[in-house]
Amino acid sequence: MSIEVKNITKFYKDQKALNNVSFSIKKGEIVGFLGPNGAGKSTMMKIITGFITASEGEVLVSNYNVKTDKLAAQKHIGYLPEHNPLYLEMYVKEYLLFNASIYKIPKVEVEKIIKKVGLTPEAHKKIKQLSKGYRQRVGLAAALLHNPNVLILDEPTTGLDPNQLIDIRALIKEIGKNKTVLFSTHIMQEVDAICDRVILINKGEIVADENLIELKKNQAQVIEVEFDYKIEKQFIETIPHLKCAENIYDTSWLLTFNTSKDMRPAVFDFAHDNGLKTLQLNTKNKNLESLFQELIPN
Repeated sequence: MSIEVKNITKFYKDQKALNNVSFSIKKGEIVGFLGPNGAGKSTMMKIITGFITASEGEVLVSNYNVKTDKLAAQKHIGYLPEHNPLYLEMYVKEYLLFNASIYKIPKVEVEKIIKKVGLTPEAHKKIKQLSKGYRQRVGLAAALLHNPNVLILDEPTTGLDPNQLIDIRALIKEIGKNKTVLFSTHIMQEVDAICDRVILINKGEIVADENLIELKKNQAQVIEVEFDYKIEKQFIETIPHLKCAENIYDTSWLLTFNTSKDMRPAVFDFAHDNGLKTLQLNTKNKNLESLFQELIPN
């Protein structure tokens, strides 16, 4: 495994930020670390990178213990923190060459990274002249310079405009083909667009760990329908493939089906056969958003 998190607990004085958190991530996975603000995402990432230490438990990165063999572990980690720290007065290429000198990396590798992350047109500009999207690219370039096995990205798309979002998403997906990527966010659409798997954290505890392909494959088909008259549940239950029916309000029903076949025509047929009109009909298939709402209510 590229990342192994074992029974991590973290206290800040009397406040427990993480409670017995465990998960593992293998090479080639892009994992979304999803949760509301204050859930413990950034704390967990700082522990993985060795920036802060856990109160209990251990973390292994490429089989190195982050606590007892921190420098060896950090050689395998590229980290883009939430507030991307950059020297704004430096030129892009100058900044990356400076970072390369710390790692004792040949200058030719800087040129390769600049091209890889799409910074070639901006390489001779000062960082303060760049848009936020390009500043994020500079941060990614710096994180990738030493060719780490593991990439830790803390809220990398916050504040980007739609075009910048598309570019950064594509870049992260490309990077994730041969690296392990742990991607922290509170935006579910980002996880859907980029990740193979999602780990949900709330109040310092893991509440779900799901493969997104399996989650989508196993979606329940849910239809919300409003008729023009009230109807008894026993009649609703005659609709084929119906798993359950919930009367949510007056003439409105939430119908869950155990088939992938589109059941909206069957609902229309049911209404017609029983002399009803459908005033409203919406599909509400279970997805990442509904899973989040189910496990992390307001």
